[in-house]
Amino acid sequence: MASILGLSAYYHDSAAALVKDGDTVAAAQEERFTRIKHDYHFPENAARYCLEEAGIAIENLDYVAFYDKPLQKFDRLIETYLAYAPHGLKSFMMAMPLWLKTKLHLPREIRKSLEGRYKKRVVFTGHHESHAASAYFPSHFDKAAILTVDGVGEWDTASIGIGEGNKIKILKTMHFPHSLGLLYSAFTYFCGFRVNSGEYKLMGLAPYGEPKYVDLILDKLIDLKEDGSLVMDQSYFDYSAGLRMTNAKFAELFGGKERSPESPITQREMDLAASIQVVTEKAVLNMARYARELTGCENLCMAGGVALNCVANGKLLRSGIFNDLFVQPAAGDAGGALGAALFVHYQLLDNEREADPGDSCKGSLLGPQFSNDQVRAELDAAGAKYEFVEDEATLLETVAAEAASEKVIGWFAGRMEFGPRALGCRSIIGDPRSPAMQTQMNLRIKFRESFRPFAPVVLREEVADYFDHDGDSPYMLIVADVKKELQRELSDEEKTAMKDPDLRKRVNVPRSTLPAITHVDMSARIQTIDERRHGRFYRLMKEFKKQTGCGVMINTSFNIRGEPIVCTPNDAFRCLQATDMDVLVVENFVLRKADQTPLTEAEKAKYVESFALD
Repeated sequence: MASILGLSAYYHDSAAALVKDGDTVAAAQEERFTRIKHDYHFPENAARYCLEEAGIAIENLDYVAFYDKPLQKFDRLIETYLAYAPHGLKSFMMAMPLWLKTKLHLPREIRKSLEGRYKKRVVFTGHHESHAASAYFPSHFDKAAILTVDGVGEWDTASIGIGEGNKIKILKTMHFPHSLGLLYSAFTYFCGFRVNSGEYKLMGLAPYGEPKYVDLILDKLIDLKEDGSLVMDQSYFDYSAGLRMTNAKFAELFGGKERSPESPITQREMDLAASIQVVTEKAVLNMARYARELTGCENLCMAGGVALNCVANGKLLRSGIFNDLFVQPAAGDAGGALGAALFVHYQLLDNEREADPGDSCKGSLLGPQFSNDQVRAELDAAGAKYEFVEDEATLLETVAAEAASEKVIGWFAGRMEFGPRALGCRSIIGDPRSPAMQTQMNLRIKFRESFRPFAPVVLREEVADYFDHDGDSPYMLIVADVKKELQRELSDEEKTAMKDPDLRKRVNVPRSTLPAITHVDMSARIQTIDERRHGRFYRLMKEFKKQTGCGVMINTSFNIRGEPIVCTPNDAFRCLQATDMDVLVVENFVLRKADQTPLTEAEKAKYVESFALD
């Protein structure tokens, strides 16, 4: 047995994970500590947290594992620039300093960042090996097909593999520059959202549009094969060597230049979003069918950034291609840190593996937690006014009643989530029955686009009462329709509003008895919760059901736009102060916005502007 520190860094969402004797003890993204969204620097703070949580000194680590192979990635970079030269010179000159100073010397940089106290081996796993390991080894399957799909690792952009017992094997790969992830990111960029950050916005925008460009994409941009692989016509793209995802030829194909960020969203962007979503789903389903044929497995594990497309995941699950599906909750690059550590433990050290029937991700609740004494100290230092409620039953009754009266509540309890989703420990919650709640939360709290839907959290035992889904979805990675009997028949006036170019008017049309979580296509990105994984949050939901008869709540991430999910009690209090949130609950402390000394408008603006809008 061994203690292994897994790391991902220098591209997107740096993270650290600690696996000790096969148990995932801790994992966290660096952004949560530095407050820099998608922080790509070496995860010094995250690594320090993981080591402290495990009670392991740096020098006592047995292995450090890194989530990809930098020399192979550098080889791809050089070959690509040479192929496109002299085009891409500016991009090349921008990339080289970091490579020559840091990325080509990662063993040295890792040891330096670990205070020079780690003297043992640094293991470099393949990028898609790390993704595959992060998906299969924590899953509840003894044997499964593995599908990883993202932008690009070293050379690979997608892979099909198989996991059995304590081993995984990659069987087929797709190679750069052909990439489903980069194709989706190209449309993200063209529609005016930030690449590697705004893809989920594009997915949320898709139901507002018509997939009128699907044939054009398939005829001009890509050749999509039956096995899900694709060949992209690179004359339409600029990501291989340039500083943009798309070029003038791409813009001409779709009727004009890309949308400027923050400008009004037009019907073109809605239709483009709908179209690339359909193409993505088609590619994922083709890949899944081929994976089933290639492996003969009944179950599938998924990771990579494209695995966060929960609409595609829902359609894949309902397709019946596989009997069951497990998606790594930290499916992107952050999860590669965990995958690298697990790959060393099982694949390289040949330790036995026994699949956990409920998966071994621990609800993805792998980050820091704070005692009531620590919370009190931070709140006192911040000058917060609070009520301490020692009895949990009383606390839950109070919070449920506030939620039922349409208050917006910041909920901070237990260990912070690992991955992009708030799963009930760093969440903003509210009553889904409120027609105004979606717009209020988006504009008053999140400072983001009002078209974006909120996700429902639902008691696991009642999920089938509200949604066309009857299984676990603890990581908010499956989209399903709201039950037909809960949907509303729209009036003629509402039907007219649903066609209005102004998305805000469409959002305000209540489409079901749970309007705040029902998207325009009657779907919802569901999270199921249970006592084993979610503890106090589950008990809060039970109390809300008791008071209201409703077993569903809104659950969105505890942050404002451009800011990472909150990590500490102080982060949570600052968010309360800078927004129009009504109530903040931090462990056993209840804070009401009305009781606090308000920030001046200048102080509030300075707080909000300190984050780069994404």
